[in-house]
Amino acid sequence: MRVRYVLSEVLTGLWRNVTMTIAMIITMTVSLTMLGASLLLFFQVGKMEDFFYQRVEVSVFLKGDVSDEQRTNVESALKSDALVQSYKHETKEEAWDRFKEQFKDAPDLVSATKPNSLPESFRIKLKDPNKVQEFSDQFRTQDGVSDIIDQKQLLKRVFDLLGALQTLALTVAVVQGAAALLLVANTIQVAAYSKRREVAVMKLVGASNWFIQMPFVLEAVFAGLIGAILAFGALVAAKIFFIDGSLKALTQVLLPVDWNNVWLMLPVLCGAGGLVSAVTAWVTLRFYVRV
Repeated sequence: MRVRYVLSEVLTGLWRNVTMTIAMIITMTVSLTMLGASLLLFFQVGKMEDFFYQRVEVSVFLKGDVSDEQRTNVESALKSDALVQSYKHETKEEAWDRFKEQFKDAPDLVSATKPNSLPESFRIKLKDPNKVQEFSDQFRTQDGVSDIIDQKQLLKRVFDLLGALQTLALTVAVVQGAAALLLVANTIQVAAYSKRREVAVMKLVGASNWFIQMPFVLEAVFAGLIGAILAFGALVAAKIFFIDGSLKALTQVLLPVDWNNVWLMLPVLCGAGGLVSAVTAWVTLRFYVRV
């Protein structure tokens, strides 16, 4: 009987304040969508770092007028260096072929680049990618060496950009979450005020605070869960139509987003939306019920 009463009061309260309930659900959906997106981006950046940092190379570019003796000396030094796991010599012709393949979708760039402008190089895989500086100090002064490029530094700029996007998404989620909490608190206050006479009578007849507060708390939890489900639906739609759809070519380079991580967002978002809404409603009602 009590359960039926509580559920009926929840449905009545939601319908009585339907516009505020819809606004609460929409705000919660937006904030939880941004939260889920930032978490997925966090997982993706970590996955990309693990994948690419294990495959980064150090490129030792040779001067245009490098002699055979200088080239041989550099290669001999690479063979005997304890930091080097493997290396590959790339001629100017091979560099030109690779350049044409990489930028085949930009014919203007290819036509504007001269084959002789690409230097020959050694592409080195280090045993420990974190010892690039030590390796560079050894080879930068070698005769015939023009420059040393660490791919890890280039990738770091990409990851810094992704980290900035992650921070932005998380910041928007926090701001939207704060707005959602204020809206939840305001909705609960309005609902409680509209039923102030019923609440007063229930207190007079000895109803516990828990029994009085439960319908209001469940209203907030319902809105939070609906917002979480809609937010999860938005993430799934983004995965299907954008990440695996129009942005598929980009994700093949930056690694695809795992479905396991997307499905993980459902319990995370439901837990966050339901728990935060419940706590906010309970705290708001504590001040009201004591009046």
